[in-house]
Amino acid sequence: MSSDAESPLLSPVEGPPARVLNARGAGRGVLVCEHASRFIPAALSGLGLSPEAACSHAAWDIGAMDLAVELAGALDVPLVFSRISRLVYDCNRPPERADAMPAQSEIYTIPGNADLTPAQRAQRADAVYHPFRQLLSATLDTRAAPPVLVTLHSFTPVYQGRTRSVELGILHDSDDRAAQLLLTAAQGSGLRAALNEPYSATDGVTHTLREHAIARGLPNVMIEVRNDLIDTPAGVNRITGLLAPMLAGMIDTLAPSEAEA
Repeated sequence: MSSDAESPLLSPVEGPPARVLNARGAGRGVLVCEHASRFIPAALSGLGLSPEAACSHAAWDIGAMDLAVELAGALDVPLVFSRISRLVYDCNRPPERADAMPAQSEIYTIPGNADLTPAQRAQRADAVYHPFRQLLSATLDTRAAPPVLVTLHSFTPVYQGRTRSVELGILHDSDDRAAQLLLTAAQGSGLRAALNEPYSATDGVTHTLREHAIARGLPNVMIEVRNDLIDTPAGVNRITGLLAPMLAGMIDTLAPSEAEA
C-alpha cells in the first residue's frame, strides 16, 4: 500500500469508482448497491489481505450486485453501484465513521487499513465515497418524478458464530412506509422475512437512506438477502422472481407518477 496520500488511488485504466446502469429506466425507483464489488485498486497492494479474506463477504456483499442487476432489468430502473471494495471505503458509511475503512471485519484483520492517517482517510473518501455520493445524487436529480430509493445488500448465514435463520431482512430508518409494505408482501413469498434484521438503523447501516432519501423526503428501504440464497445464478433468478413483484407493488403504491409529481 502506498503511504503517499497525494498519489492517485485509482489509475485511469482502473476506471471510475462508481457507475450507473440503465440510467434512463422508465420505472419509478432507483436501486443502489454500495457493496457490489471486491475490487481493490493496485495502489493499495491488496490491502495486505489473504486470498481468503479478499474473496470473502468482508470484501463485498456476495450476490448483491447480480441480484441488483436482475432487479434493475425487471423493474426498468437505474442502478447506482460502487466498483470498489467496501474494505477500501464502505460507501454506506460517512467519512467520520471508523468502519468506513475498517481495520477489522469480523474474523479478518485488514492490514492496509491499520493506522491510516487523516490524509489517507481523506484520500479514500475523495477517491471513492464522494464520487459515489455525487453520482447517486445526480441520478436522483434526473428522475422525472420523485422515486423510491432501494438499497440492496446481502448477509452471511453465520456471523460471529451465530446462525441467522432470517432469509430476507427489510430495514428502515425514520420512514418505514416502504418497509411495512414489503414486509406484508413477503408473508406469502415463502421467505423467512423480518423487519430490521439482521441489522437495524441503530447499527449505523442506513447512511445511504438518510443521506439520499430521508433528506429528500423520498420513500426508501434497505433490503438484506442471506447470501447463500444468491450465490449462484439459479439462486439469483429465484430471489429476483420473488422480490421483483413485491418491489413493483410497493413502488406503485408509494411513488407518484410523472403527472402527479
